[in-house]
Amino acid sequence: MKRDDPAAVLESQTGARGDAPMVRFTGVTKRYGALTVLDELDLEVGRNEKVAIIGPSGSGKSTLLRVLMTLDPLTDGMIEVDGEPLTHMRRNGVLVPASVKHLRRVRSKIGMVFQSFNLFPHMTALANTIEAPIQVLGLSRKEATGRARDLLALVGLEDKCNHYPSQLSGGQQQRVAIARALAMRPKVMLFDEVTSALDPELCGEVLNVIRRLGSEHDLTMLMVTHQMGFAREFADRVCFFSQGKIIEQGPPQQFFSAPRHERTQQFLRAVKEAV
Repeated sequence: MKRDDPAAVLESQTGARGDAPMVRFTGVTKRYGALTVLDELDLEVGRNEKVAIIGPSGSGKSTLLRVLMTLDPLTDGMIEVDGEPLTHMRRNGVLVPASVKHLRRVRSKIGMVFQSFNLFPHMTALANTIEAPIQVLGLSRKEATGRARDLLALVGLEDKCNHYPSQLSGGQQQRVAIARALAMRPKVMLFDEVTSALDPELCGEVLNVIRRLGSEHDLTMLMVTHQMGFAREFADRVCFFSQGKIIEQGPPQQFFSAPRHERTQQFLRAVKEAV
């Protein structure tokens, strides 16, 4: 089997859906012109596994989440979600580019929370949270509203349902964004530097919500973060990115206490000195 034939790799590895990882990247490459941001990356994420993704700016961390969410197209490679190819589909036993219907269905298993909240400013917290379930999932307004109220309560904002984003703190807006993503009932949650725009106190609010989600709900989570303490405490595995590749990964205790790769050691020293 050729290493540059990720479709063949995927076909050989995918068995029963229950046996497959929740997310699998095979030979994933992303280029912008001459710049390679992800370089033939392979990564498997188990069901309900919590993975922290760290590394210097420009190392490909956020791009990994964006290609998984299909916000950026792949240059090469394959992505599989819940045992199914994401940007491809099987037709007569052959993998072909995914139809819009297939792409939407598989992508609906993924929720993403962004650094900049991305709430609709003209909608209340409740309206922001019910919009996608009504428009995309076809839920009735009554059912979507009940789901949204439960999720806003989950993130500690049951009393802010009728507030607009401008009436909420940054931490509260980010918690609405988390509730909005959860309203689609995803199996995979992506968090892209969700605390980087917040001051330390508001940062704690959001991290507490993520802790609760991780402990109380069956969710696979990939989190790009600069919060080393949180990564050490929360993650099942830490992946260190450099120049579009994962150059070291492992359980948090081993990763932070005894990093093996010289580049990882340099990065962690720089982070420690910056605190």
